[in-house]
Amino acid sequence: MLMSGGIDSPVALDLLLRQGHEMVAVHMDNRPFTDDSPLEKVVDHLALLRERYHQSIPLYLIPHGSTQVTLMRNTDRHVGCVLCRRFMWRSAERIAEREHATFLATGEALGQVASQTLSNMRNATASVHLPIVRPLIGFDKQEIEAVAKSIGTYGISTRPGVCCQAVPDKPATRTQLVQILREEEKVSVEEILDECIRKAVVL
Repeated sequence: MLMSGGIDSPVALDLLLRQGHEMVAVHMDNRPFTDDSPLEKVVDHLALLRERYHQSIPLYLIPHGSTQVTLMRNTDRHVGCVLCRRFMWRSAERIAEREHATFLATGEALGQVASQTLSNMRNATASVHLPIVRPLIGFDKQEIEAVAKSIGTYGISTRPGVCCQAVPDKPATRTQLVQILREEEKVSVEEILDECIRKAVVL
């Protein structure tokens, strides 16, 4: 389960735990492009959900800030969100393989932000092979917030914090996979990914 510290991912995780799935959480540490608050929120979300569902829910912390720096320096900034997501998915898949997990999960809902348009979601997830579960795909923001309030995660998610400062001013909302692959050729994908996984820690 990709955990961001926002409103959506703990709601998606709650729905999957409610169905009886055994879950592992992955948080992409985007510092220095954010502060400590996203990680602190994820830790608190998981503490709440662990107690509710009596499940350990391991948390992997994967450094992602250096990946952002590399992408910002070497690729088209307009497609940065899709490239960023591709590395997030790849990292999560590496952890899933280590944990013998059978699917990846996210709190994405269709069309809420630039990275969640249909074309951008498709091009981001084309980077991995495991199936992806999106429990909130058809929810609107008000519905997600209502669930978050009912399960007690809303107050944690909405605490003050710095949003990601790596988001481009005008992110592309409709990308083509050929364009994304062309940009990705400008960086060493495997080298970046190996470094991220090597530095990952379990909290």
